[in-house]
Amino acid sequence: MNKQSIIIYDFQILFNILNEIKENLKFKVFNFNKDKKITNLEKNTYGNYLIAVNSFNYPLEKSVEKNKLFLIKNLPVKIDKLIEKINIELLKQRYNYQSDIQIKKYKLNLNSREISLNENLTKLTEREIDIILFLNESKKPQNINVLQKKVWGHTSKLETHTVETHIYRLRKKIKDKFNDDKFILSFKKGYQIK
Repeated sequence: MNKQSIIIYDFQILFNILNEIKENLKFKVFNFNKDKKITNLEKNTYGNYLIAVNSFNYPLEKSVEKNKLFLIKNLPVKIDKLIEKINIELLKQRYNYQSDIQIKKYKLNLNSREISLNENLTKLTEREIDIILFLNESKKPQNINVLQKKVWGHTSKLETHTVETHIYRLRKKIKDKFNDDKFILSFKKGYQIK
């Protein structure tokens, strides 16, 4: 999973400081000034970003949610305290994001490892979640070899029936619980969620 990102808005000194120590941070740092439009900025795998703002007097784009803003108040502040506050905010965002990921008509909760539709829900294994997330992000069908490498992380030959068995069980679980046999589609070129 990629690092989360913060966007420093109109606060060049803070950006310079954080950029100097970026190797030690658990988040990426980007700089934007008031001359640039804040809109769909670079999003990582789970789509969260945080905007640190020196002053709150700029037009807020509709795509920037207010709960993703972190106002830096009571300046000056020690850098270690600031980084700690930013990390706490990012952890909160990550937890909230992981509790409500939309996959087709379903909600996937990474925190409780459940997938739900309306009032129905079923538990998933960590591997099943990895499969769902990978296939959901894929633009085209993914074959067994790609799944082995990307989901299992194996470069050596894992028995293909292991991957097929996981896919079969996941598809069966979704069909049995939600009566949906089209959640993971099977094509000649592989599997896909679309």
